Amino acid sequence: MRLEQLESMLSEDPDNSFLHFAIAKEYEKLDQLDTALQKYEYLLSHDPNYVGLYYHHAKLLEELGEDETALEIYGKGIAIAKAQNDLHALSELQNAKMNLEIS
Repeated sequence: MRLEQLESMLSEDPDNSFLHFAIAKEYEKLDQLDTALQKYEYLLSHDPNYVGLYYHHAKLLEELGEDETALEIYGKGIAIAKAQNDLHALSELQNAKMNLEIS
């Protein structure tokens, strides 16, 4: 199982942000949304510069009906993407935030 493989890899490299992110995505696929959310929040507190986190974290919050918190996460992600000059992430985050604001 992919989740087990990722967890095993994480045990060998506990500070690997990508592995934390990938595990959160696996929990989403398994419809264990609360656990996925916990994983995103852990990553946010331990590596706030991991720009790939913000879009998926906020989308999950939207799915859970937490629109105000999702908007905050989008805003933080936008600031990180600007600071890193990551134009792709910046565009995705700005579009998602705008779509949520007008919905």
